[in-house]
Amino acid sequence: MKASVASISKDEFLEGQILLLDKPLNWTSFQAVNSVKWTIRKKFSLKKIKVGHAGTLDPLATGLLVVCTGKFTKKIADLQGQLKEYTGTITLGATTPSYDLETEVQEIMSTDQLTNQEIIEATHLFKGVIQQKPPLFSALKKDGKRLYEYAREGSEVDIPSREVEIFNFEISAINMPTVDFRIVCSKGTYIRSLAHDFGKALGVGGYLSALRRTKIGEYNVDNAVDPTIFRTLLLEE
Repeated sequence: MKASVASISKDEFLEGQILLLDKPLNWTSFQAVNSVKWTIRKKFSLKKIKVGHAGTLDPLATGLLVVCTGKFTKKIADLQGQLKEYTGTITLGATTPSYDLETEVQEIMSTDQLTNQEIIEATHLFKGVIQQKPPLFSALKKDGKRLYEYAREGSEVDIPSREVEIFNFEISAINMPTVDFRIVCSKGTYIRSLAHDFGKALGVGGYLSALRRTKIGEYNVDNAVDPTIFRTLLLEE
């Protein structure tokens, strides 16, 4: 994609393009999409252009954002339904309210008795169709209000479980207390919830300490560009 960005014309952006972005750490998905939109508008002096993405990444996650422009924004719903692949790290022996590093560690437990074999075998509990509760610190709505708003107020809220499918969950490295993984999953899967539930199943707690989305369907992060590089490539031509 890097070589081809500068050659895309105004009409081609308006007619529709699929752009692959590698979202940087601490950027929101909204910021990444807005950066692309601003760049295209500036390059071609456009008052407006439709730009959207096929699946949010949390600010603390990096990796693949599939971004659609112009008429291709109609493809977003189909793209969101594609399988997704992630790599990342779970820290065992501790929990956080957000299930990741957005909030402080609240509980610490010993992992001394935990074996590598137990960690690997626990992955089998999460393969296939499973019931999963989204994290309280998420943008999902309940009664017209974002869940993270309830969380920040300290309010109790009942979050219903939902069905997701885990096609692959493999451990790639164990360096206690951290465990590296690769997961292939369906739309709607919260890897933070998986990390939390994985730690709970092992009896020691756990939270997501790093996450990178590597694939959405046929699209691979290896072919993606940082939004700041996209800006440079398009505006310098």
